[in-house]
Amino acid sequence: MKLKKAGLILSMALAAGTILGACGKDGGKDVEGAFKVGMVTDSGTIDDKSFNQGTWEGIKAGAKDLSFNEKKDTKYLKPSGSTEADYLKEIGNLHDAGFKFIVTPGFKFETAIFKAQDKYKDDKFVIIDGTPHSGDFKPVVKDNTVSIFFAEHEAGYLAGIATAVQLKTGDVGFIGGMEIPAVQKFNWGFQQGVKYANENLGTSISLKAQNVIYQGSFDNVAAGQQIAAQMYDRGVKAIFTAAGGVGIGAITESKARAKAGKEAWVIGVDVDQYSEGIYEGNKSTILTSAMKDVSKAASDMMKAEKDGKFPGGQTLIFDAKNDGIGLPKENPNLSKETLTKVEEVFGKIKSGEIVVASEKGDLIK
Repeated sequence: MKLKKAGLILSMALAAGTILGACGKDGGKDVEGAFKVGMVTDSGTIDDKSFNQGTWEGIKAGAKDLSFNEKKDTKYLKPSGSTEADYLKEIGNLHDAGFKFIVTPGFKFETAIFKAQDKYKDDKFVIIDGTPHSGDFKPVVKDNTVSIFFAEHEAGYLAGIATAVQLKTGDVGFIGGMEIPAVQKFNWGFQQGVKYANENLGTSISLKAQNVIYQGSFDNVAAGQQIAAQMYDRGVKAIFTAAGGVGIGAITESKARAKAGKEAWVIGVDVDQYSEGIYEGNKSTILTSAMKDVSKAASDMMKAEKDGKFPGGQTLIFDAKNDGIGLPKENPNLSKETLTKVEEVFGKIKSGEIVVASEKGDLIK
């Protein structure tokens, strides 16, 4: 009887160990200090190769680095529309489901986060590329919110350097979406980068006023293609697009021309858009991309919260100094010489030897 009883106890202990082990494997039990991280997408999709995708990938990477249960502790919701009410509804849904660390990508969330940070005072909010305000554009960042911006002018500058050094001569252009600060800074930085290359790196690139255009939206794909076609017809060799769907139209035009054997490059934006420009095999019309590390912004804020260092009430700038902006580490369309030059200039921006202006000054538009 004693042997049977001992065997029964041992079996029960082994079973309990198996159950606990299974909990560890499927994440049934969180690591100490784990919390639920939610995201509300903007009007795009989670695989938009832009802000939604970058933010979500950052959240997933943050969860992995912190040993959170990705399936249980991370979640995104896509609103039915793109109004303040639509965004607030999904923020409320996340809150009700226990996701009280909420990340939102883009300026469209500004008024929604302004209201949410007061309505859900125990929640934490991260707004990327935007700042809470009531509609008057006067920033109000409460202690439970952090606002993150990027030095787009520095990213644009590096793209200008890369484009000029790689192409050496010829005309380039810029297509922007809405004429808002983030888009303008990309443009102004690009112009400064081209100018620096012309003056210091032996290039001869021209950027004419007629080839700097703001389309006025982020979703008019057809208009983007038409504007790009007109620029290419004027002899432009490469177009920097900071225009969302409008930029996708430009990429579509570039691929059609590349298939016909013509030179028609595009400089991508926000994320590495190389795959968007593939037209044959692994050949792409994306020369490079001026990137904002949205993923890093999301994962860094998760780590800060986990460490008890959430920078609530602050507005942070992700720039060259903290590796918040840059070009893709790998791009088959840039030579080793070009990448070396870009790296040298990047180092000078980091050290402060080169200061990129974030205002128009005497630049085009």
